[in-house]
Amino acid sequence: MRKIIFLTMGCCPQEPAGPRVPGAAREAARHKIFRGFAETISPGISYFWVLHHNHNKNHSMSLANYTPTVSERFLRYVTIDTQSDAASPTQPSTEKQKDLGRVLVEELRAMGIADAELDEFGYVYATIPANTDKNVPVICFCSHMDTSPDCSGKDVKPIVHRDYRGQDLVLPDDAQQIIRQADHPDLAAQYGNDIITASGTTLLGADNKAGVAEIMDAAHYFMTHPEVKRGKIRILFTPDEEIGRGVDKVDLQRLGADFGYTIDGETLGSFEDETFSADALTITIHGVSAHPGFAKGKMESALKIAGEVLARLPKDRLSPESTERREGFVHPYQVQGGVEQSTLKFIVRDFTDEKLAQHAAELRQIVDEVLNAYPHSRADIEVVEQYRNMKKIVAQHPQISTNAIEAIERAGVAPKPSAIRGGTDGSRLSFMGLPCPNLFAGEHAFHSKHEWVSVQDMEKAVATIVHLARIWEEKA
Repeated sequence: MRKIIFLTMGCCPQEPAGPRVPGAAREAARHKIFRGFAETISPGISYFWVLHHNHNKNHSMSLANYTPTVSERFLRYVTIDTQSDAASPTQPSTEKQKDLGRVLVEELRAMGIADAELDEFGYVYATIPANTDKNVPVICFCSHMDTSPDCSGKDVKPIVHRDYRGQDLVLPDDAQQIIRQADHPDLAAQYGNDIITASGTTLLGADNKAGVAEIMDAAHYFMTHPEVKRGKIRILFTPDEEIGRGVDKVDLQRLGADFGYTIDGETLGSFEDETFSADALTITIHGVSAHPGFAKGKMESALKIAGEVLARLPKDRLSPESTERREGFVHPYQVQGGVEQSTLKFIVRDFTDEKLAQHAAELRQIVDEVLNAYPHSRADIEVVEQYRNMKKIVAQHPQISTNAIEAIERAGVAPKPSAIRGGTDGSRLSFMGLPCPNLFAGEHAFHSKHEWVSVQDMEKAVATIVHLARIWEEKA
């Protein structure tokens, strides 16, 4: 069984005597003391380091008799390693994702949700029963359990920085990892709030365990407040979203929902009913191999051809580094091979299918131009559809968006409608028959060691979920 202790500055042994060490070095030294203190209690213990300041604000949820537990849930969930693996052929790609799934099922059943279950593919399904006589559409709330393979998710040590006042957040396990407001402008809206980060050697896992915790806390609210009217609510937690397989094995008939919302967005108040469309594109270059000592006039290196193709990609446009807002991109992320054969792997992103086709055509033109100098070589280009812009589907059901905007407002938050420069499980779910836009979860700087989330933003996400279910019931 996992052992957990919450440490505060008040329960830590006294710091070493001598002059106060400034900045990063001081934070790292303090963290070493905390770790040592925890180990004296029980070797291998898991712990949360809570940084207290002098101010302590009471943040209201605007929900009757609501005692938030979302941060406590989140702090537990992020310590469970659920990293997915794109190289694995299994579903889920890693069995450890089921470790969190089992915890969630146990907690849901403890709430009184008797049908909560984890299936063989790593999906968690559960039902919050209706308590109204109205014919209300069945709404699904969905988040993914896996974390990105881009950064380690093993042995996450969450830190709660109480009452943020604009200071640099030094991550003590690696004092070179510093979260600065200049690099994270959304922190400017967090003064007085409590910020959760990792300790510097891992990602945090707010993408998307913040969403998981928020759905779980909303479920707890519904099950303990029967006076709050709602229709039937379905809960869906998915594996492998980070590697593009989040809904590969989902059973929509079993889910039985009419509309859905993923809780996987960033900034407080954000609502996204439009995403990138996405293709995967692979260029396989077939060169000509020869003994390097006798290669003159014979060898045509596939590796060098690949290098020339990459060198000709536009640098001032069509790259992630030079695009924003509604600009698409072509992103090479992997090169493999040798003289005889090499492959280039790309992700292609834009908001319309037509622009995706244009990007693929431009890549083909670049390849053809390079191959003009290599008459005995050739290239194959394969394009595989990944997901499409959900707007085409969601726009057919305007009440999905209007209800979400109203719920955000009822939670006391200014709505921020926007388009996602990426995709969610909802992108594919929408085209599979479950229109499914995306609501904020509060996660920031995801896939990195600088990932952070605000406790108060998570609480507002819980309130939004609750209000959203109530609005669907009211308008039925």
